[in-house]
Amino acid sequence: MAIKVRDFEVRLTRNKEERKQVRQLRYQVFCLEEGASATEEQHALGEEYDAFDRFAEYMAVFHNGRVVGTYRIIDRNAADKMGGFYTESEFNISKIKKYRGNIAEMSRACVASEYRENALVMRLLWAGLGEMIVRRKIRILFGVASFVGTKPARSAQAISYLYYNHLTPLRLRATVIPENFADGVNPKLARMNILPREFVDAADAKSEMTPLIKGYLRLGATFGRGVFVDAPFNSYDIFVMIETRKMDAAYQKHFLGRENALGNPDDEHDNIMKTVGKIITLPVVGPFKVVRAFVEFLLREDAADAEYIEDSDKEELV
Repeated sequence: MAIKVRDFEVRLTRNKEERKQVRQLRYQVFCLEEGASATEEQHALGEEYDAFDRFAEYMAVFHNGRVVGTYRIIDRNAADKMGGFYTESEFNISKIKKYRGNIAEMSRACVASEYRENALVMRLLWAGLGEMIVRRKIRILFGVASFVGTKPARSAQAISYLYYNHLTPLRLRATVIPENFADGVNPKLARMNILPREFVDAADAKSEMTPLIKGYLRLGATFGRGVFVDAPFNSYDIFVMIETRKMDAAYQKHFLGRENALGNPDDEHDNIMKTVGKIITLPVVGPFKVVRAFVEFLLREDAADAEYIEDSDKEELV
């Protein structure tokens, strides 16, 4: 499904040209703005990509036909074709991979610089992801959230705060793989408890967080243990995971009309998307009940202009 708000539209890319635009935006943001390394071929093409792009899907926001925001999505099927998920190069996610049901990795989130002041593009990306969660019955979304640079101590308050307050429960916790650090990077930089608990200030911590990380927290995300210093990409990454059944109660109330609508978070054997699944099996108006509520909550005053267009949900992959 595509969701349109005036001259903006969020949906999966449909063809090679749109996918190329996504990679060009990523090159502009990650390589030119943030200093990620790139090969000679990538510089010549003006595109950022890796081996995981072959079977990945791209969620994209278009403004007058131009890609201005994007997420890369890799689900179980795509990961099976590629021999794993991108995040497995940085974190051990074996516990998540054993989780029953559909899981999906989100990565390479970025927004064109001239659209960052207005949060509409990021909210549209979340609306697109939300529609995908409902339609594909995704139980877990996960990925890495990045800070620019290679010195985690610069975000000591934020990282330490997440360690003491928002670690994923052990049964699903991802753990960093410092052995995969680039040569010369000190493995001790992987620790999250950079500061003692008594030195951590919540206000200071949140001021150090990126808008994306704060958004994940509002959705009830939890975080893996450890920091991965990705020197070639000029970033240090933390692992983020969202169990859709444990999304913040306030969000569930908006989406489905009541708190805990996606199930009891303490019942390991509940049908995670029972309520949503029933809605999806109804005629086409059914999913709209969920998607419209999702969009209205995320887009706020812009929701009145939202249009919903059925899409083929098929991408022409490169």
